[in-house]
Amino acid sequence: MKLMIMSPFKSKLFFLLCLTTTQVFCQYTDVINSNRPGVSRSAFSVGTNVAQLEIGPYSIKEERTPAATYEVSGFGIDFAARYGLLFEELELNIEGTYQNDTKTFSSNFSSEEKRANFKFLAIGAKYLVFDPYKNAEEDKPNLYSWKANQQFKWKTLIPAVSVYLGANYDTKPNPYTFSGIEGFSPKVMIATQNNFSGGWVFVMNLIKDRIGTDQSDFQYILTLTHSFNQKWVIFGETQGIKSDFYADNLFRFGGAYLMGKDIQLDTAVTFNTKDTPSVFSMNFGASYRLDFHEDKEIDNGISAKNKGQRKVNRRGKKRKKRNKKDNTVEDINKQKKKDIDFDE
Repeated sequence: MKLMIMSPFKSKLFFLLCLTTTQVFCQYTDVINSNRPGVSRSAFSVGTNVAQLEIGPYSIKEERTPAATYEVSGFGIDFAARYGLLFEELELNIEGTYQNDTKTFSSNFSSEEKRANFKFLAIGAKYLVFDPYKNAEEDKPNLYSWKANQQFKWKTLIPAVSVYLGANYDTKPNPYTFSGIEGFSPKVMIATQNNFSGGWVFVMNLIKDRIGTDQSDFQYILTLTHSFNQKWVIFGETQGIKSDFYADNLFRFGGAYLMGKDIQLDTAVTFNTKDTPSVFSMNFGASYRLDFHEDKEIDNGISAKNKGQRKVNRRGKKRKKRNKKDNTVEDINKQKKKDIDFDE
């Protein structure tokens, strides 16, 4: 029998492939899985009993020319709190953006307007309705061919799909919303995610916000992410916004660094290509999770409790076999003794 020893490179490849496989086939991952630094939402949840905070301060600069000229300069903060509840597919979350800025009008009589409020504040739940990776255990990694693991697979064109139902809350007056918008309004979203080989992930969001109000926004967000290794990730993103109050096409580029299995640091820039108004923003953020997750099933569906019981049963069987063997030896010795006595 020939003994096969893996080279250091193949050993590392084996570890990475096993880790990747673990992340693909379940909601929960061994390392933090953040929506930052983009604004799109992953189709997957954080995992049951995982609480996660994502936060990022930013600076903003807007300028409108040539007509009705004004300039906006200020800062803000994006935040999201996520929690996996009851099922691996279910996530509850609250998210929003708070901004504080100064709007300066450059006309014959220049004036300033100081503004501060939530640009949006929403609470809701996201549920994974379709996971193409859940029963894909036959797609095991090839431990001897890096090329085979990197090649394109047509299955990856089928995305994971989740739905989001929530409510947006606006206070009155709010300088960032249409006049008269106040209170709660429905928000819905469809999120899809494709995990391609080579560390590429594509996420798409279709969002309908403030439904039934005078500022019923429709948004689409397309995000492409690429991980170079276990630590570094870069992304590119486009976001389209359309409503009677505001319309824009925004572009984002940035990256993230995995500082530890429960903490991620990130940065990104946002800009557009028009001047009504032009937009430029830069942010730095972090994501942190409190991980209380426990696997409900292990060893192909055998619960931890059952596994423990099976161990006890196995010990009992071994003990019985041992006793039976001892009894058998004792019976044989007795029989031998009888035979000897008989002969005598």
